[in-house]
Amino acid sequence: MIPTPKKYTLVAGFGEGKTTLNAFDAALLASGLGNLNLLKVSSILPPGAIYREKLEIPFGTLVPTAYGSICSTKPGTIISAAVAVGIPSEDTFGVIMETSDCCPKSELEERITSMVIEAFEIRKLEFQQIKVYAIEYRVISCGAAFAGLALWY
Repeated sequence: MIPTPKKYTLVAGFGEGKTTLNAFDAALLASGLGNLNLLKVSSILPPGAIYREKLEIPFGTLVPTAYGSICSTKPGTIISAAVAVGIPSEDTFGVIMETSDCCPKSELEERITSMVIEAFEIRKLEFQQIKVYAIEYRVISCGAAFAGLALWY
């Protein structure tokens, strides 16, 4: 059985590369998660998980992460990625949402906040706070943007 994570952090980064994969890797490095192996997870923050500004995780570790990312090879394009988490009012789980698009960061922040609110409404839960972390980048040649919520033990 895999243990339930007890900590989380929000990160974001952008980068350029000669290929979209290298640009994505540069964005991961900029976010602080580049030397880890991310396991993409869906949208639930474990009950009682505590926010940490930074997580100390050994290189190469498998890390459960909810994330949004976007790559573009069109110079001048604005790309954005965002992640948000709704913190529950009661002692239960939270909800994570992630997204990306070719739009300004402010537009994505509004959109993702609405997504978290709807997710709580669907579950008939109340939230006490929504944390949003987003990044915007104007592509030079081949760029990527990444925003994620990493879970840890």
